Amino acid sequence: MSALPVSYVAAADARSRLAGLATPPGALGLLGETAVWLSAAQGVCPPRPVPNVHVAVFAGDHGVAAYGVTPFPSAVTGLMVRAFVDGTAGVAVLARQHGAGLRVVDVSVDADLDGVPAEISASKVMRGSGAIHLVDAMSHEQTDAALALGAQVADEAIDAGADLLIGGDMGIGNTTPAAALIGASLGVSSEQVTGRGTGVDDEGLRVKQRVVANALRRAGMRVKDPHDRLTALGGADFAAHAGYLMQAARRGVPVLLDGVISVACALIAEEIQPGSVAWFAAGHRSPEPAQSLALDRLGLSPLLDLGMRLGEGSGAVAAVPLVRSAVTLLTEVALLSDVLEP
Repeated sequence: MSALPVSYVAAADARSRLAGLATPPGALGLLGETAVWLSAAQGVCPPRPVPNVHVAVFAGDHGVAAYGVTPFPSAVTGLMVRAFVDGTAGVAVLARQHGAGLRVVDVSVDADLDGVPAEISASKVMRGSGAIHLVDAMSHEQTDAALALGAQVADEAIDAGADLLIGGDMGIGNTTPAAALIGASLGVSSEQVTGRGTGVDDEGLRVKQRVVANALRRAGMRVKDPHDRLTALGGADFAAHAGYLMQAARRGVPVLLDGVISVACALIAEEIQPGSVAWFAAGHRSPEPAQSLALDRLGLSPLLDLGMRLGEGSGAVAAVPLVRSAVTLLTEVALLSDVLEP
């Protein structure tokens, strides 16, 4: 399958309407561009409101967490899944504030999540992805299963009426495979893509850079193929996230991307399924250097730049009011021609 084409007719109509508003040229900045993007995705100008926002958080553990790349133990992943369920995690609070639906999916948490709703772990692909500097993150069969799971999650949200999707992440150590995936996707060094994640010190950053460099070296030329790259360097949660993004583009539903994990998956989605990026907008800029490099490659400008590095989909959810403002502005601001009429 392939991504649906967005409507370039609707985009042209939106640009024409934007240029005709009773505002100085370019005065709405990225809000105006967001309204044009949404018109193209919806195939109508002005764009429709987006009341039904759905967030899916893909949770998974990563073997690299045991090798000094993060100050937190992997057990935190499972604890945070419980916080999503309880409504006390950051993204849960923001989703509640902005009226977004929230679902957490245990793709590869290395724990039995006793006491949480059974459906959260019902389609679990594996218990923890491999330490990517030593072994592949998963098998090709597990990659395929996770891609299919992500597509299923997108289908269920869309069938329930979602008109804007957001993918979130939860997994201790997950900025390390994100850096490796983006480094391999862009052909840049570990030093260029590796950031501090949840807050490693200088020595921790050097360790993390070495792990990413070793992972890239171990994967070798297999990184040329996006499916092999995901298998070698990603994780089951990454594959599910990528499958979610690709299915949204196949179904014609726009997506607001989050931080470095979300954008790493967007690179994979666009490479496996060209044209997907037309359905994506960037919710925010993360301090992780790899995210900025990936956004540049995708040609996306983030709506927010607040220094947020929580993950979970939180930065994208924080940008939802801006998407809604973009719709309202293009819909309700007067046209200059109407203002000038005697």
